[in-house]
Amino acid sequence: MNRHHLVGVGAITLTSILWGTTGTAATFAPQAGPLAIGSAALGIGGLLQALIALPALNAARAQLRQSLPLVATGALAVAVYPLAFYGSMHLAGVAVGTVVSLASAPLASGILELVVQRRPLSRWWLLAAGLGVLGSVLLCSSKMADPMASPGSTAVGIALGLVAGATYAVFSWAAHNLMVRGIDRAASMGAVFGAGGALLMPVLAATGAPLVASAEAFAVAAYMALVPMFLGYLFFGFGLTRVSASTATTVTLSEPGVAAVLAVLVVGEALTAVGWVGLGIISLVLVVLAAAPTNSVRLQARAGSVNGVSTVGRAGRDLERA
Repeated sequence: MNRHHLVGVGAITLTSILWGTTGTAATFAPQAGPLAIGSAALGIGGLLQALIALPALNAARAQLRQSLPLVATGALAVAVYPLAFYGSMHLAGVAVGTVVSLASAPLASGILELVVQRRPLSRWWLLAAGLGVLGSVLLCSSKMADPMASPGSTAVGIALGLVAGATYAVFSWAAHNLMVRGIDRAASMGAVFGAGGALLMPVLAATGAPLVASAEAFAVAAYMALVPMFLGYLFFGFGLTRVSASTATTVTLSEPGVAAVLAVLVVGEALTAVGWVGLGIISLVLVVLAAAPTNSVRLQARAGSVNGVSTVGRAGRDLERA
């Protein structure tokens, strides 16, 4: 088990735990719609990412200019993701919205790497992704069986969840590949999330009034922007320097588990025995990814170091070629 890889998995797992609190937190500001919550959370969080990365952004401005299409692709995905994600939870419920969004992300990420970068996907990744999808399907089945759920709203929520999963995979891939090109981690994350946050500001201006209408709603918006989004994406960027984008999105399958437990314990959503089985299966994903053999040590020795992210370009194939 490679320590470099394990640290990356740990950082992204911590990110997943923080992200898993967002759906429950949003329920404490019911007067604010999903567009307001989403644009505040990732819009403000993204701008803060750019703010703390200003020195790195200035140093990397020439490299970022050369990679402008990649930055723009990632930024657009960042802007769409929270609107689809919180819309999905609003319509389908916290558990299902989170599960569909995060369960579809590893598949989209793996396909993206396979098609665009011609990276083969290892049996370990396929096993982890398969377990995650199976567990997520069981969780969704548990929710769909709820007689109180509206089939129409749930279906639209699931569709938005698929959009969220795809855009999450895209911005993870974009940030990862900026690092592959030798751009500093802070500059890569600051550029993608700062630009995405700027794109969300008009949405926040149009929909955000309820977030300042009460102290509780303001506290919810502040928590989501500062903790799961700002702090969470710092950990996420750190993890992306140590594992590939497809591995990172697969690790975040632990987020639906956190979200589902909080939805049951705090929000009061129901979870059947089938749902709990799904939750247990999702937990196996982390075990598989943490125990998976890697060849990153050998590749690191061969590849050398670039801006402290040497493993991402060549050794980022750790799981894909394991």
